[in-house]
Amino acid sequence: MARRNRRTALSGTAVGYLRVSTAEQADSGAGLDAQRMTIEHECARRGWTLVEVFEDRGVSGKSLDGRPALTEALGAVDDRTAAALVVAKLDRLSRSVHDAAGLLDRAQKSGWTLVASDLGVDTSTSAGEAMANVMATFGQLERRMISQRAKDALAARKAAGVKLGRLRTLPDEFVERVVEMREAGSSFAKIADALTAEDVATAQGGQRWYPSTVRAVLLSQR
Repeated sequence: MARRNRRTALSGTAVGYLRVSTAEQADSGAGLDAQRMTIEHECARRGWTLVEVFEDRGVSGKSLDGRPALTEALGAVDDRTAAALVVAKLDRLSRSVHDAAGLLDRAQKSGWTLVASDLGVDTSTSAGEAMANVMATFGQLERRMISQRAKDALAARKAAGVKLGRLRTLPDEFVERVVEMREAGSSFAKIADALTAEDVATAQGGQRWYPSTVRAVLLSQR
């Protein structure tokens, strides 16, 4: 789609951005269709024209890297193809405080508006910017807490004298998650990448997952 010059961009126009991670594809509340509907309703409520919707499938929100649809969406508002970027949930855009802060600054400097409809965030207002920063902080905190719970469970088992092994020390909640992701059609590599990106600790407390590790977890459940 041809980009418009900044001077000819129309107010009341927006682009939408959708994202689902591998772990979330089976969750209808975070699915692409649900996000698209929310974005369409938000634009209609504001009287905005939705110019285009960009989708990233099966990618983490931890980093802005490796998300081609987001790159296109940001390019659209930066060069004034549209005046606003709308997401259904702020964590669809970013779970990193650093990245979220950078996007807020980018929006301000480039003169476009960021809207997250789940929180009523609207960066055209001071209150909206403050809310976006607060929620991005809690999103990053949640990821760190998930990882810390796994590490705490490992430490507790060590203290109790449990013989440690990769399969035996992985908390049940994470074993169940791996099984669900596999049943949803994710490959071993995609599951490993998703868990690594979200800072979920392995059974040994490590930060890096591998396809072989995921496969071993699944085999232990048979």
